[in-house]
Amino acid sequence: MSQKVLLSATEINIILHRLACQLLENHLDFSNTVLIGIQPRGTFVAERLEKILREEYKVKHIDVGFLDITFYRDDFRRGDKTLEATATKINFLIEDKNVVLIDDVLYTGRSINAALTALQSFGRPKDVELLALIDRRFSRHLPIQPNYRGRQVDAINDEKVKVLWKENDGKDVIYLINK
Repeated sequence: MSQKVLLSATEINIILHRLACQLLENHLDFSNTVLIGIQPRGTFVAERLEKILREEYKVKHIDVGFLDITFYRDDFRRGDKTLEATATKINFLIEDKNVVLIDDVLYTGRSINAALTALQSFGRPKDVELLALIDRRFSRHLPIQPNYRGRQVDAINDEKVKVLWKENDGKDVIYLINK
């Protein structure tokens, strides 16, 4: 097994700033827009984007939530491994809001499909957009594409993209792992 660094901490930071600027261009003051990180790893991206928007671009109010999709997945109860749910934290209404779903890696599209289904429990959004830090474009099983893309990676199915976050893993780095 070998691993190659796809993005360093500096490159991740640059990409997050670019994504924050793109969100700002399309949503201005975020008065009718909410950010929702898909549990577990999309939450790190959502929190970083919120921090950049608040501290560097002086956006006064941004609703940020976290969505657990465990029980909405199409592979729930299919394997030997028991899936563990995390807490959903959405303390605001999404009815008639612009929702930006956020995840770290867009792979097959199945997690996003589950997120769209889970989101319906919280109301009917006006619009839903997708932001992915890494887009593995040749691995899609469903016709799902991001509106905002940090980096596009042409990884084949035997390769894995591994995202490490300082808050959880001690450092920011993204690897391409070849099995």
